[in-house]
Amino acid sequence: MRNQTGRRPAAGPRAANGPQGGAARPPGEVPPKDVPPGGIRPLGEVRHWPRSFADRLTTPLPGLRAFARLAREGALRPGPEGLRGIPDLPYEPGPLPAAASGTVAVTWAGHASWLLRLGGLTVLTDPVWSRRILGTPARLTPVGVRWERLPPVDAVVISHNHYDHLDAATLKRLPRHTALFVPAGLARWCRRRGFTRVTELDWWEAAELGGVRFTFVPAHHWSKRSLLDTCRTLWGGWVLTDVGTGKRVYFAGDTGYGHWFGEIGRRHPGIDLALLPIGAYAPRWWLRDVHADPEEAVRACLELGARRMAPMHWATFVLSAEPVMEPLLRARAAWNRAGLPREHLWDLPIGASRAF
Repeated sequence: MRNQTGRRPAAGPRAANGPQGGAARPPGEVPPKDVPPGGIRPLGEVRHWPRSFADRLTTPLPGLRAFARLAREGALRPGPEGLRGIPDLPYEPGPLPAAASGTVAVTWAGHASWLLRLGGLTVLTDPVWSRRILGTPARLTPVGVRWERLPPVDAVVISHNHYDHLDAATLKRLPRHTALFVPAGLARWCRRRGFTRVTELDWWEAAELGGVRFTFVPAHHWSKRSLLDTCRTLWGGWVLTDVGTGKRVYFAGDTGYGHWFGEIGRRHPGIDLALLPIGAYAPRWWLRDVHADPEEAVRACLELGARRMAPMHWATFVLSAEPVMEPLLRARAAWNRAGLPREHLWDLPIGASRAF
């Protein structure tokens, strides 16, 4: 069933909580702000999930007719004019800022990979240090932080299992005792690779490590890693909260635009920084349901109630047809049109850092 916009309605309480996410709530009831239903989940819990999460899709996946149109139009990569901006892609690696107590520091390594330091922990998001991922050309820009210069990594958060967000070669570099926080259904993949501290969560669930709360939140996306596993694991973003100071970072992962941003903002008020994707959006008819464009990212930031926005998911891999510099230019223009303080748009070059 679809609503008047052609999208499926949001999942009800049972789907939002999952099979082990606590008691179901009456329809429309929202739990207290920043308190996940079912409380804080134990670290490393072994859980059982449904065979498919396809009921969580915001909109149906493309069918044969859409694939035929894509093949007919052939608009998968930028043309020569769109690629001329490659030398202008921002790449300015610098020293990592000191991780002072009570400070949140972020460094963009490229694409959706960030080095976050908050609550006494060093956290990587969707780490991809490989030069090439399956099905795409090699990186346009080098990784912004050399692997050997990373501080010891306490935890990793994964948004979903697509190859540009879950890179087995990069995870292989980590000690197997590194804490991994992953979507529902993905722990088995990680444990098969020797990781011993894997926590998988459903939407709106949380777990705590050290001084940080990791809350898994919904996204408008999907999952697939092979021909036979479409939507077998969940997808989403993460709200990371320094429990001591209340400072909060939202990492969107990979997402289209939609109603979840307002709900995330209501449940997690006072987001200090939103890491939001702005690239891989053209052709729009093909990607609008799963990748936000720059204007939608700015709108999402407003609906989240986030004070600052840091763009990501561009300038690294060629995944779609827009000119390579266009996402940044459109994001800056949209931010300006919204009348937002320029200093709150953290449009960092790859390798650069900022702290608050």
